[in-house]
Amino acid sequence: MTADKQNFISDTVTRPTEAMYKAMAESPVGDDVHGADPTVNRLEELAAEKVGKEAALYVPSGIMGNLLALGTHGSGGGEVIAEALCHIHNFEGGGCSRVWGLHVRTVLGERGAMDPDDVKAAVRKRTTHTGETKVILIENTHNFHGGAIIPLENIKAIRRISLENNARLHIDGARMMNACVATGIKPSEYAAQADSVMFCLSKGLSAPVGSMLTGSADFIAEARVTRRMIGGGMRQVGVIAAAGIVALTEMVDRLADDHANAKKLAEGLAEIDSVIIDPKDVETNIIIFRLKEGFPPYGEVVQNLKNNGLLISSMADKVLRMVTHKDVDAEDVDKALAILRNSLPEMQR
Repeated sequence: MTADKQNFISDTVTRPTEAMYKAMAESPVGDDVHGADPTVNRLEELAAEKVGKEAALYVPSGIMGNLLALGTHGSGGGEVIAEALCHIHNFEGGGCSRVWGLHVRTVLGERGAMDPDDVKAAVRKRTTHTGETKVILIENTHNFHGGAIIPLENIKAIRRISLENNARLHIDGARMMNACVATGIKPSEYAAQADSVMFCLSKGLSAPVGSMLTGSADFIAEARVTRRMIGGGMRQVGVIAAAGIVALTEMVDRLADDHANAKKLAEGLAEIDSVIIDPKDVETNIIIFRLKEGFPPYGEVVQNLKNNGLLISSMADKVLRMVTHKDVDAEDVDKALAILRNSLPEMQR
């Protein structure tokens, strides 16, 4: 929680735990570019084991992990099929197009889940007029759709389409561990349907830095070379990788607390007359809601709430977003709801 304000902007604001600080201070290190950092090596082994893949690569951010996956799978250009509101298409700076020459073809999904028939129709072979589908991307959980969980059966159906068309399937699993905790589905069950999976150690798992890219040994070997090329090679990085080990071994199960607080928050929001939300849509730790007519632009709403002690965000000025995490508890949820109940009527014209 930020000093005097309730911080629900994102789970990216989480601070390291005491166990993380201790592990960071005591971590043995080496030059990771040369594969000589024992702490990073251990983290990569744990991450691969967690999702049932042959190998893993530690990267500074989830965006870099996605970028490396798409570039490694889609070398030489082509097309990526992705859900229309997914993070990689809307919030990652157009990296796959700018860096790899990959064109993104979007499919509008239902709460982030693409209809397999729509995906099949979007697949293209290379002709004199069209690019070839190289990668199909699934985001699980889906950020813009409020942390929605993509059903495993949906992923399996899209996997069959990728195999039939010699396309790779990549899961942007920045918050995949939230999906696993909420459903009881093991990370390896999701990952078994994909050629590669990226998941974050920051966000709900609370490490200060880093994400993991996982896949086959050959895929990760190639991604490691490419990581160096785009400036992601790091030296004595065990000092932060140590926090990632704690994140994987100690912080996954507690995500259930974030989900409970998110549901409590959603139910409280639903009781405010000016708020539009269905609490049943809140499956993990992200709450998306809108306001009825008569309010200023959402950017002004966010600033007004900040002035009153509550930090939230808006997405493309279309919806408001609040995210629960380890640094806000049930009492903080109650405080946030009190601020919303008092502040929103004053803003409505």
